[in-house]
Amino acid sequence: QVRLVESGGALVQPGGSLRLSCAASGRIFRIVRMGWYRQAPEKQRELVASITSRGSTNFTDSVKGRFTISRDNSSNTVYLQMNGLKPEDTAVYYCNARGYDIMFALFDDWGQGTQVTVSS
Repeated sequence: QVRLVESGGALVQPGGSLRLSCAASGRIFRIVRMGWYRQAPEKQRELVASITSRGSTNFTDSVKGRFTISRDNSSNTVYLQMNGLKPEDTAVYYCNARGYDIMFALFDDWGQGTQVTVSS
């Protein structure tokens, strides 16, 4: 099993910025894709942004132009830089990683989540 540890969630005012980090560890052979999802109260979990091992990125429409995602393959860490935060960005943010372990078995694992609250 792959362990994902997230950090960086906080309370921030509208228009502010935050940077989330997620470090993956364990018996990893290769991580193909890492992503950030979020879940607001009484809403379904949604994909915010993802990045492949080759650097291809994908963003949900509501964060395009405000959020960027980056990845350090050497440390299996993914970052989500969030600028221009809005109250509707308030949610628990979850890190996800998909890839192959050292036995070449597929994994699809989640972090424990980090709370982002945007409020004045």
